[in-house]
Amino acid sequence: MAQKTIGIGLMGIGVIGSKVANVLIERAHLLSGCAGCAVALRKIKVIESDLSRPQVQAMDPKLFTTDDEEFFNLPDVDIIIELIGGEYPAFEYQKRAIKAHKHVVTANKEVIAKHGAELFMLAEQNNVSIRYEASVGGGIPLIAPFQRDLIANRINGIYGIINGTTNYILSTMAKDGTDFEVALSQAQKLGYAEANPRNDIEGIDAAYKIAIMATLAFRSRVGPEQVFCEGISRLSRQDFQYAREMGFAIKLLAIAKQDDGEIEARVHPVFIPADGFLAKVDGVYNAVLVDGDLTGQVTFTGKGAGASATSSAVVADAVAIARQVVSGRHEPILRQNDKARIKPMAQIVTRYFIRMSIADQPGVLAQVASAFGVHNISIASAIQKETAPDKTAEIVIMTHPAKEEAIQSAFADFKKLDVVKEVHNFVRVEMGEYV
Repeated sequence: MAQKTIGIGLMGIGVIGSKVANVLIERAHLLSGCAGCAVALRKIKVIESDLSRPQVQAMDPKLFTTDDEEFFNLPDVDIIIELIGGEYPAFEYQKRAIKAHKHVVTANKEVIAKHGAELFMLAEQNNVSIRYEASVGGGIPLIAPFQRDLIANRINGIYGIINGTTNYILSTMAKDGTDFEVALSQAQKLGYAEANPRNDIEGIDAAYKIAIMATLAFRSRVGPEQVFCEGISRLSRQDFQYAREMGFAIKLLAIAKQDDGEIEARVHPVFIPADGFLAKVDGVYNAVLVDGDLTGQVTFTGKGAGASATSSAVVADAVAIARQVVSGRHEPILRQNDKARIKPMAQIVTRYFIRMSIADQPGVLAQVASAFGVHNISIASAIQKETAPDKTAEIVIMTHPAKEEAIQSAFADFKKLDVVKEVHNFVRVEMGEYV
């Protein structure tokens, strides 16, 4: 008996949703051949205001509905693709689809990072699948490798540039010598940054993504609230100037490491060697380096966002589920430990770049060095850059590896020193074979 047609319901008709709809319609024959049965877009759930959009006007009006009840109860829809974004109502819609025994495909990093454990359990109870390749890295294959190709490995670490907006801004600041606000404005004009760019520039988007990857890699749930998160807005052109002089590039890096049963999970700007692989990833491109004990270093790179790249991953997930339905096999959910032991940020050990202003007078550097020494922080180099008319000097300090809590304690002590006028900025330094 011929396999029935696999019906797809789509939620969301924005830039990505429109592209997914067009791919499903225009490449139906190709996708059906890959799935082993006919695959058809049956219905698109929209809100009333979406009906006036040009992309909706250009499509068959019979495809659209604004009625939740109609959409979730369609008997000829097997897979629901959620592309509306945000936490709510997307999370509730995904749960409703699963409870209606529909398979789910999503690109929603926030929902998966925050509620993935609940959704996976619910999917298992209802014997359906949930796939989310597009939630991390857009069209770059990252989720599937962790679930299958790298599964025999003990993953030691993940190091990723996983937000195209911030990478474009930092690349622009490095190349053009501009300040943050100028680079951000340029990114907004080009459509690389949203009108409200907070999730990108404060590292929140990257935190969702590294939480998802760390959960898969270490098989322990890592929630986004457990990821230390610091954005790029306090970086200045002076930081890039000094980084270049010292042989470094500045990137917003998402890092997850596993050591002795503890997991590091953090997102923040870093100095990395300018001749390293990740330092050369510029513009809106993303890159992720994974270190496995069997594979060694594996790298993934490409455009991490955009309608075409994201639609590639979304449609591939839908076809993969269709193939499961045809074969009659259900892919089990990978088991995870409920709780991960997260290493406190205060205990992280790394090197630090520090830029500060001090009084330009004898003995000041000795006082600064003494404040560091009290907290067992060793200075690798200290360079006075320039003297201002008010008799203050800007100095740049690079430390040897030190604990985060020690650095923060030293900064607190600096506030008590009259000779320290201001700590302008500090940036953590990542060095070694991984970056």
